[in-house]
Amino acid sequence: MALDADEEILQDFLVEAGEILEKLSEQLVDLEQNPDDSDLLNAIFRGFHTVKGGAGFLQLDALVNCCHSAENVFDILRNHKRKVDSELMDVVLEALDHVNAMFEQVRHHEEPTPAPEELIAALDALAQPAGEPAPANAAVASEEQNGSDEAGSGDDGGDITDDEFERLLDALEEEKSSAPDSSGDANESSSGDGGSGDDISDDEFEALLDQLHGKGQFSGPPESGKAAPDSQDTSAAKVAGDEASDSKGGDDLISDDEFEKLLDDLHGKGGSPTAETAKSTPPPAAKQPAAKSVDAKTDKSPQPAGKPEKAPAENGKAGVTPAMPARDANAPVAETSVRVDTKRLDDIMNMVGELVLVRNRLQRLGAQSEDEHMHKAVSNLDVVTTDLQSAVMATRMQPIKKVFGRFPRVVRDLARSLKKEINLEMHGEETDLDKNLVEALSDPLVHLVRNSVDHGIEAPDVREKAGKPRQGRVTLSAEQEGDHILLSIEDDGAGMDPDVLRRKAVEKGIYEQDAADRLTNTECYNLIFAAGFSTKEQISDVSGRGVGMDVVKTKISQLNGQLSVESELGKGSRIVIKVPLTLAIMPTLMIMLGDQSFALPLVNVVEIFHLDLSKKNIVDGRECIVVRDKVFPLFHIKRWLVKGAAGQPEPENAHVVIVAMGTRRVGFVVDQLIGQEEVVIKPLGRALQGTPGMAGATITGDGRIALIIDVPSLLQNYGK
Repeated sequence: MALDADEEILQDFLVEAGEILEKLSEQLVDLEQNPDDSDLLNAIFRGFHTVKGGAGFLQLDALVNCCHSAENVFDILRNHKRKVDSELMDVVLEALDHVNAMFEQVRHHEEPTPAPEELIAALDALAQPAGEPAPANAAVASEEQNGSDEAGSGDDGGDITDDEFERLLDALEEEKSSAPDSSGDANESSSGDGGSGDDISDDEFEALLDQLHGKGQFSGPPESGKAAPDSQDTSAAKVAGDEASDSKGGDDLISDDEFEKLLDDLHGKGGSPTAETAKSTPPPAAKQPAAKSVDAKTDKSPQPAGKPEKAPAENGKAGVTPAMPARDANAPVAETSVRVDTKRLDDIMNMVGELVLVRNRLQRLGAQSEDEHMHKAVSNLDVVTTDLQSAVMATRMQPIKKVFGRFPRVVRDLARSLKKEINLEMHGEETDLDKNLVEALSDPLVHLVRNSVDHGIEAPDVREKAGKPRQGRVTLSAEQEGDHILLSIEDDGAGMDPDVLRRKAVEKGIYEQDAADRLTNTECYNLIFAAGFSTKEQISDVSGRGVGMDVVKTKISQLNGQLSVESELGKGSRIVIKVPLTLAIMPTLMIMLGDQSFALPLVNVVEIFHLDLSKKNIVDGRECIVVRDKVFPLFHIKRWLVKGAAGQPEPENAHVVIVAMGTRRVGFVVDQLIGQEEVVIKPLGRALQGTPGMAGATITGDGRIALIIDVPSLLQNYGK
């Protein structure tokens, strides 16, 4: 590896290759479902080829070799010489894993570890047409493939390299010195225009291209009555082609529009003009006779009306000359994006947070003032601050696709190991949310998806007996709802049996039998998030230890999110996650407990009402209230959070805030409601870090410090 390579070039490679490798994992799984998709095959081929090219420039030989072997497999596949099957995909996906591992090593400026020789040999065996024996020596086969790749690099796209051009000149000198007499006239005719000296003429250059690569795509069929030229008689064939071109078309060249139409007929619309032009060069003549290639192409691609004789004039130039106008047409334009360090974005977000606090303070002061100009200024500041806050938050937003992109591979590998047939559907992949949330949601979603595949979807035979299709379905979706994101994982599997969950809860000592019998179905479903709870009879490497779902609940709670579970026995299950768009600035409900202010995250607040506390009830030794025929436990959080409040007499009337944690709802008794306010979360100082029930602190609009309540932690520590 070129460890002294320009850091900017290395970073460009890491960005480009990283995006390609993220797509490849999803594309490969999609290819297994649609093995005849030629566009997908070409896209995967180009992906490996692009990564190989960038790695070759940086002298990352281990990465180049693995990508080259994988690229050869897809070259065979897209030429329909082999079929896509699960065994082939297992090998290719293993190769992609090694490519990703090497890529991470390069990211950390380490020398990449080469892929195992057995894997390269397996790829080389798959790079042979179906039915042909694998090469006995993988190293020899790799060298031959490297040689053919260099000779036929026009197929892969890109311009001719300096080394290839030097070899062309050397070949010309050898041809001049050792050409047989039968081709002497051709040499004289080709060198007559160029004159003597070191300059090479256009005709000589075209003859060299024909000798290396065979006839061009548009050279036309061989003349009637004459045998097709083989790969060792290119000089005579060139003369014949030139004579035919001169006698029919003269110097009238094909127009740009006609040439573009020919490329569209051959390769379809779109793509880089340079890449499409380079692809028109056929494989080396040693592997495929030029005449055969020409016949196959000319039969499929109709010539422009009125000028069928002009295609031979473009022979050879199809691989080189037309690339010049393409570069002129795609002249460099001003860059529209820049790369910014995420730390700088975090610093800007922190400054915007401070600005929000100042805005809140000014709004409170402005409300106390009767100056009309002050009101207008504060109002304008509010608008500008809100717009700035939205713009900065947008710079931190990333599509949830960055998380979703890994799941096709996860589901595919897990389904193969469990011998299940599963189709993964994804919706709302372009939904944006804060980059910190994107990273934080990755592990919980992996647990939930694996749980759906392992616990939810039944085996194919079981599904058939139940009247279901053999192939199960897992649906992963995301959508924005106000200032929150809703993520759902749904399956059409067996669903959950509440009675089984009740029995397991009693066996594990989570509930007594009487309490378990009183649980609603929804409360039973939420038991899956209890620590150590699992319905699996046997522990496997996938599930059974009752750890994964507990981790999910803890992580979502840390993100100020909520979890809810829906299920129907025999129909399937659905888990919904609700998380805020960002963690930096939080809308809250400001409350007063005594003379101290606290902030309740608005995401937890369901409703607020004034209550006559004399109408409360006692159930199982706990205070409860009945609202619209629903019973809610009642907690006086002032007794927990304010010193000396435990012995004070209770008021007859109070405000009650109903808060939610997943499907559970409780009532908090508070002294006073201040109103809604956006706050910036500040971490607690060292002396207060880890305080149960506290998520952080903030500065209120009146300049006081308010603690932000962590509702799940508060109830867990005080509500027993």
